[in-house]
Amino acid sequence: MSALVPRLKRICGGDGVITDASRRRTYESDGLTYHAEVPGVVVLPTTAEQVAEVLGLCAAEGVPFVPRGAGTGLSAGALPRTDGVLVTTSRMRRVIEVDPDNECAVVQPGVANLDITRAAAPYGYYYAPDPSSQQVCSVGGNIAENSGGAHCLKYGFTVNHVLGLQIATPQGGLVRLGGKAPEAPGYDLIGAFIGSEGTLGIATEATVRLVRTPQKVTTLLAAFTGMDAGGEAVSSVVAEGVLPAAVEMMDALSIEAAEAAVACDYPEGAGAVLIVELDGPAADVDADAAMVRRLCERAGAFEIREASGAAERARIWKGRKSAFAAVGRISPAYIVQDGVVPRTALGEVLGDIARLSAESGIRVANVFHAGDGNLHPLVLFDDAEPGAGERAAEVSGAILDLCIRHGGSITGEHGVGVDKACSMPRMFTPQDLETMDLFRRAFDPAGVANPEKLLPTPRLCGEVPGVRKDVHPLVAEGRAEQF
Repeated sequence: MSALVPRLKRICGGDGVITDASRRRTYESDGLTYHAEVPGVVVLPTTAEQVAEVLGLCAAEGVPFVPRGAGTGLSAGALPRTDGVLVTTSRMRRVIEVDPDNECAVVQPGVANLDITRAAAPYGYYYAPDPSSQQVCSVGGNIAENSGGAHCLKYGFTVNHVLGLQIATPQGGLVRLGGKAPEAPGYDLIGAFIGSEGTLGIATEATVRLVRTPQKVTTLLAAFTGMDAGGEAVSSVVAEGVLPAAVEMMDALSIEAAEAAVACDYPEGAGAVLIVELDGPAADVDADAAMVRRLCERAGAFEIREASGAAERARIWKGRKSAFAAVGRISPAYIVQDGVVPRTALGEVLGDIARLSAESGIRVANVFHAGDGNLHPLVLFDDAEPGAGERAAEVSGAILDLCIRHGGSITGEHGVGVDKACSMPRMFTPQDLETMDLFRRAFDPAGVANPEKLLPTPRLCGEVPGVRKDVHPLVAEGRAEQF
């Protein structure tokens, strides 16, 4: 690694390469701090050409690289390697072009999700995918994980909003896929790249679709005594043919956390709150809002609020958008899980999660995209208590098993990363996984692009997941430092 550093500095400049041990430790994990590893070296390129040169150097020397955006991921997809290069795109944050005539924008990968909307707003457009961390999460990271957000029910995920990409390949080349045209002939390589979690290369530029700002937006908050009543309201709304932009639900524990963190002022005594947002032509929104009100009241809502303007709408969303971080107010540590079930199975699965929680003594707070069955259970534990982390991990894994058993998935938008790689065989056959690996190797035959992520490996799955508490083998050999 020391021999590589001068060559990396020639590519990215002295201030674009971090070798200091304490500064490298800043990058030891992404948003899932349960997994941590200090990178061998960190580079911060500012151009696509620099990214490509760095990857070319890694390929020539057989050194693994790990891409990193804003570090908000929740699956340890950006977990560094002590023997590798962490390629951070946070300095590539320029909105290159807003093109309202073609309803798109061209951006670098380090641009924050919400900054696309800010750039497009003067033209009457916005960028639809909106993860909870949209103020800080980067477009490059969204592309790697195929991020969604609260409004994915109506507008879909990142993959539905990317028209073109420039990619730095694991061999060090630059390739363009798609462009401003709505459709491109041939294989859907853009679709294959989005959600590949950095295992096929690094996005260095993206052309993203912009959506026209709706004529009207209405946000409703309905409070229920319990989750069952809220779930019944969701089923009724969908059954009536109403397609909200977003349908979000929070249980009592997540409401408690949000109140402690941001004082969101949700109705007192609520065992569940449902946030329903409608957008589109004013007449349609008004009719749908009236329908949603009636259905929520019929399901047992004891209070329904309607935002009177943008400020009140933001207050309603504040609790939901802050939910993950807010849980830190009521628990020293927690695992953010991410699974999907068919919408019709929501009630049964939530009941099973409640039983798992009661039997294990591990509290679980539920926050989820109710409209499309994307669950985000937060498994709470005290990391100072011996064995608590392992028990929480068991509950977390059991929740994924529930999702698979009901015909769902082990992830909806957070990705697989390291955290769920060993769960992949529970969802896919060995033949499925072999085919995925063949595809991956077609892009990266040397296996240097974000290795040991997404697909299970014997070494990875032979270890107990979590933060290493004993001496790492590389430390014992004198090849790495441990802090």
